[in-house]
Amino acid sequence: MHDHPMPAHGGGAWQAVPAVAAAVLPAVVYLLLVRRAARSGRRPPGRWRTAAFLTGCVLLAVALLPPVAPFAHRDFRGHMLQHLLIGMYAPLALVLGAPITLLLRALPVRHARRLTGVLRSRPMRSVAHPVTALALSTGSLAVLYFTPLYEATTADPVLHWSLHAHFLLSGCLFAWVIAGPDLAPSRPGVRARLVVLGVAIAAHAVIAQLMYGGFLVDVHAPIAEVRGGAEIMYYGGDIAELLLAAALVATWRPRASSDRGVRRRPVDASPA
Repeated sequence: MHDHPMPAHGGGAWQAVPAVAAAVLPAVVYLLLVRRAARSGRRPPGRWRTAAFLTGCVLLAVALLPPVAPFAHRDFRGHMLQHLLIGMYAPLALVLGAPITLLLRALPVRHARRLTGVLRSRPMRSVAHPVTALALSTGSLAVLYFTPLYEATTADPVLHWSLHAHFLLSGCLFAWVIAGPDLAPSRPGVRARLVVLGVAIAAHAVIAQLMYGGFLVDVHAPIAEVRGGAEIMYYGGDIAELLLAAALVATWRPRASSDRGVRRRPVDASPA
């Protein structure tokens, strides 16, 4: 931790293009799939799931557009706020929209079965295991903030957007395997998922506390900014993980708690 301004690669108007695309395209595709599923006679996810997915898209837009994006470029506290929105809050909302169920219901049966086969495959079972998701989402934070990687992302736009993509995808993966309404190929019982979620909460707290104390952290920003960012991670992360725990309880069904694989009937395999 160093008490001097952190570098920034700026935020030209052109950077709004990928930001808008990241927020708008998923919403458009989701709504088109809802329409297609309804027209084909298959029941699409309910209205509140559609609202949840669109809320996730709105959260992405908030994170990637002004005023948050310019704030994130010039202040580490803004970066941490952006990280929480992209990596924790938006993924939970997107996953609660049950996008896999919607896609399975919108696709022709033949293609839906192929997708189900992919979900049942051994590589997907490995990727979608809660421990893997934990390592990719929470574990990567230590690599980011305790090595020179974070400073590299502030100077290179490609790395910067790659970091955003990692936050979003790993966050969606973790939310999906822990509390997603869509069936997951390697999802253990509720108790095991609560344990993994507890480990994530503890890891977030430890990283935030180390950051606040200036231990191991490799972020070239004023001390006040780093400590402020640590507080945002600590308290904001706790709220996000409590919401994830609530989603786990709310979406749990006794018959689904023992599911170890994706069902063979892909179109109606998940709750509405």
